[in-house]
Amino acid sequence: MSDIILYLAGFIGATALIVVGGSRLSRYGDMLADMLGWGKMFMGIMLMASVTSLPELMTGISSVALVDAPDLAVGDIVGSCAFNILIISIMDLFYNPAKPLTSVAQPGHVIAASLGIVMLSIVAVAILMPGVFGHIGWIGGSSILFIILYFIAIRVLYVYEKRHHVRLTYHQESELTLRDVILRYSFNAVLVIAGAMALPYFGKHLAAISGMGQSFFGTLFIAASTSLPEIVVSISAIRLGTIDLAIGNIFGSNIFNIIILAIDDIFHTKGPILLYTSQNHVIPILGTIIITAIGITGILFKSARKWKLAIDSAFILLVYVLMMILLYNVS
Repeated sequence: MSDIILYLAGFIGATALIVVGGSRLSRYGDMLADMLGWGKMFMGIMLMASVTSLPELMTGISSVALVDAPDLAVGDIVGSCAFNILIISIMDLFYNPAKPLTSVAQPGHVIAASLGIVMLSIVAVAILMPGVFGHIGWIGGSSILFIILYFIAIRVLYVYEKRHHVRLTYHQESELTLRDVILRYSFNAVLVIAGAMALPYFGKHLAAISGMGQSFFGTLFIAASTSLPEIVVSISAIRLGTIDLAIGNIFGSNIFNIIILAIDDIFHTKGPILLYTSQNHVIPILGTIIITAIGITGILFKSARKWKLAIDSAFILLVYVLMMILLYNVS
């Protein structure tokens, strides 16, 4: 019993570091983006997504390099992708009570969402058909493909933003200098990294003690914890009225998460990481593809009404709950 309390306290403490550091890190990252004059959609996809995905990055590296738990690392990534789309439903609750959130999002988000579906589909194929993409040394061929697709995605999104939107100009509204912002950004990055490094250690022991298994525990609890910065950033953006920043952060985080899977593969020197993981991860992958497609439908259809939740947000929530029930039963 004392062990459970100790590991649970450690898990909560590590999560708290991620939430506090991640929210502040995102704030200063937003300030840096303003100084650079990036468009809101591209800023959310590129800068904010990479910032809020730091917990997944460090959790994944420490999972494979320190505690030898590749299944936990993959569960965190695919679970975070699913949880990120669920955040759309959460944001919809905080948005205009009479207007769906996705109805005011620009169509350009469909590009990032679609590329996320492509990358997740490759992950599913690599898990179900081990070795189908080959390998280079100990690194899976799918990881090389992820890296190539990521840079293609960034290029396509940059060109789209440049064609359709005027770049923002930065107006100095704070007494903080660029040096001040960089220092505060770096300090909070350390907090996030510290929490993310500790998270898999406590998570692995809690999974063993609870008997829930690493696939389910990584997909639900650790994924939810490492996705908390996305929740904080997105809800804050909604309250500020920057819808495209919030949604760009969601879809961009999913693309960046797949790159993290490739980085985890590099640190997993035993061989391609997807050869050492459970096929149960295909359940949240397929679930994420479905709810991402629902999100795309909402963005393009642009429903004019909602009741508490928009119809697309409600279906995202429903599919997510069913997915987690199914994953728990098979785990």
